[in-house]
Amino acid sequence: MVTVTAATVSSATVSSAQEIVASVMDPEMPLLTLADLGVIRSVDVEANLVYVTITPTYSGCPAMATMRDDIEHKLTDAGYGSVQIKTQLSPPWSSDWISEEGLAKLRTAGYSVPGAAPRRTSGPIALTLTAKPRDILCPQCGSANTRLSSEFGATLCKALYRCLDCLEPFDHVKEI
Repeated sequence: MVTVTAATVSSATVSSAQEIVASVMDPEMPLLTLADLGVIRSVDVEANLVYVTITPTYSGCPAMATMRDDIEHKLTDAGYGSVQIKTQLSPPWSSDWISEEGLAKLRTAGYSVPGAAPRRTSGPIALTLTAKPRDILCPQCGSANTRLSSEFGATLCKALYRCLDCLEPFDHVKEI
């Protein structure tokens, strides 16, 4: 979903800027790049100015400031003169935007990966005060005998589970 345009620069310059932005690591799950996570919406280059648009996983994501700083530092270190980063909230980010490579990295690192995200509808969204049950397999032993320990793990986008067979705790990346 990343778009790259260039009015007055070479395609190599645009490609370089895109690769630099795509290589920035997610500060909360540093095994993933921002491209793996699917938060990069666009990279536009005009002369020596790079415009980057990103969508946070949550509208109040505490990692956004670090993402912005990391993108800006990588681009300026590569010689781009000025960087402008815009946050785009619509459409909202979905865990469906995590790339196949990103899902594979999560699995390899022992995470339980998200299933299909809930379908969004227009209008009000019903508020529920309890966690929605998920059928989660343990990433260590494959057992379905798992239990939610906490709806919030180390970050807002993860829930903490425990396998009742192998007794190992594990993070589940939530379906959003």
